[in-house]
Amino acid sequence: MRRVRGLAVWAAVALTAGGAAPAVGAGGGPEADLAYHGSAVLTGGLVDVRLTPRNHGPSAVPDATVRLRWSAPLENRAELPQGCARSGRQGVLCRTGPLAADGVGERIDLRVRLRGAPGEVLLELDTVWGGGAVDRDRRNDRQRVLVLDTGDPYHF
Repeated sequence: MRRVRGLAVWAAVALTAGGAAPAVGAGGGPEADLAYHGSAVLTGGLVDVRLTPRNHGPSAVPDATVRLRWSAPLENRAELPQGCARSGRQGVLCRTGPLAADGVGERIDLRVRLRGAPGEVLLELDTVWGGGAVDRDRRNDRQRVLVLDTGDPYHF
């Protein structure tokens, strides 16, 4: 009961201050719906990934982290873009930056080399941190795409 009263007071203060209160999710934080769309190309063990984060709202997200994981290990000498870091042998974590409600974030371009130049790789993407927002629809922020070594883009 105290929590419900606290949320009501917080919403009233936000409205009194002239702003609209963000929608509150089941976990008590603001509600947002993150998604990732893009493509991946595999050529000779080199994978180019381009992805654009999107927030379907209803609340803005100050920052989020997307995880990209490949079914094959990455080469040890990966040069990653600013805002991205290695996560174990097969993964990379990237910041999305701020995402407005019903807005599109900045595109993330990532190039990694896989050990052994496999003929195919499974790429998995998911949100590991949503900036404190509650995402009730996790289906669209989790992607799995099989990328073949054809030089063709595989979209997700």
